Amino acid sequence: MSTIPFKHTMAAHCESGTVTNLVVHSGMEISEPLVFGISSGLFFGYMKTPMREFPTTFTRIRPGKILENFSKITGVKFIKKRYSDPEIAEQELDAMLEKNIPVGLQVDFFFMDFFPPWHRVHINVHYIVVIGKEGDHYIVSDAYHPTIAKLHRDSLRKGRFAKGSMAPKGLMFYPAEVPKEIPLEKGIRQGIKKTVFNMLKIPMPFLGVKGIRRFGDKISDWPKYAKDDEQLAHNIFMITTMLEDQGTGGAGFRYIYASFLDEAATILGEPVFKEYAKQMMEIGDDWRNVSLFASRIAKHRDLGEEKLKEMGALIGKIADQEFSFFSDLKENLA
Repeated sequence: MSTIPFKHTMAAHCESGTVTNLVVHSGMEISEPLVFGISSGLFFGYMKTPMREFPTTFTRIRPGKILENFSKITGVKFIKKRYSDPEIAEQELDAMLEKNIPVGLQVDFFFMDFFPPWHRVHINVHYIVVIGKEGDHYIVSDAYHPTIAKLHRDSLRKGRFAKGSMAPKGLMFYPAEVPKEIPLEKGIRQGIKKTVFNMLKIPMPFLGVKGIRRFGDKISDWPKYAKDDEQLAHNIFMITTMLEDQGTGGAGFRYIYASFLDEAATILGEPVFKEYAKQMMEIGDDWRNVSLFASRIAKHRDLGEEKLKEMGALIGKIADQEFSFFSDLKENLA
């Protein structure tokens, strides 16, 4: 089986990058920031559940929604299939490759062993494109890897059928119909309106800007969840991991969104969006400062009440900034 000619492009985020690379292969000219923005990828949530000892944050919409929202807004039709039988899943993957159709897969990132061991963690919502097969190895375009990579069929199977939260269940997807023209201007406006709604209007105190504010208010409570200083330090450091590494994070997603707004300014012919892009870049920088602050106090075990309140104030400042930002953005879309 030969490798499908495919333009491998690294991306800032695996889902938006995978969707972008697949539709570009199908003939659409579009960037990852546009895919991310049109799909309303930016979000925030802060949750404490009985199943977790510590609260958790998320900085993007639910995995799979970028694919779903992009399809709904642009008219690109994706075929999506899940499987209960790994053997059938592999057979159907091979059949698509025989037809020279590259396919997207959802996998557990841990089993992508073309990355070094220290880089891999168990997370079930990683997305890749498979573009060929040589013997027992699949040829993979992973948006986080600098080059096309090889992955043994056993590793891919483990990744596709990993258990746990948001299990992939063998998900395979590919664009079946790509319109010659998409309503780009309309899609941009729809994407922005949905993001504004998500950040300002969802009536739940742990989502959107309200979630950011709750994060800042509640961080000083974290010592009560910890058995000892080591556990507290680990979970404070995990703030950096969640904001910067897993899923591109708070700062990274804000930078993608800034790039989206910069492109939107040109497409819509409205220079004001370039100013919004600059503001969002600055907000991204402030999220990065939160990450640096969290890693510093965790490393030095400087986890007293005053330090946690200081970090809470940094997060609260971002809540104010994002409330003002999205409120202004809403006014310019009216």
